[in-house]
Amino acid sequence: MEVEKYIVASDADLVRMVIGGDGRAFEHLFDRYGASLHRLYLGRTGNADDTDDLIQEVFVKAFLNLSSYDARYAFGQWIYTIAKNTFIDYVRRRRDDLSIDNTRGEYIRQPASPAPDPEEGIIRSQQWAQFEGHLAKMSPKYRRLVELRFFKELSYEEIAAQLSLPLGTVKTQIHRARTQLCTLIATNG
Repeated sequence: MEVEKYIVASDADLVRMVIGGDGRAFEHLFDRYGASLHRLYLGRTGNADDTDDLIQEVFVKAFLNLSSYDARYAFGQWIYTIAKNTFIDYVRRRRDDLSIDNTRGEYIRQPASPAPDPEEGIIRSQQWAQFEGHLAKMSPKYRRLVELRFFKELSYEEIAAQLSLPLGTVKTQIHRARTQLCTLIATNG
């Protein structure tokens, strides 16, 4: 059965499938780690909307940087590191005293990944081209929000001011834009 190959595949195998263009493999990686990251973030933020935004941000970052994943380390550890760094950025943006770890400000150091070799560079550029193709398929309104939030790294408040929209509308539309982008990535490989 087709689904069984994804269920029994290791994380490293799923990563190789995604790099090879198999979008369903990315869905299975999301299914394996999304719920635990959701519980972690929800416990730290107490806000379901922020939690959903953070989860989607983590998986977009993971997709864009999948070629830098080193299979010598557990994928869960790699995605958790992305999640932790994303949360640190979130806290900085909020200027809040929240911490993703219960380590009183101590952060686990991960081994630095080696610089990408030429093959990884080609894979990364192919993934970037694929990502740009997904962006091009998005509605212009949502594509603009993704660009402002992730490429220009504007806060929700800055986006609301720039687009003359209420803050709640901006949060909702960015959530929808992320959902649309994740759906495009998952369904189109």
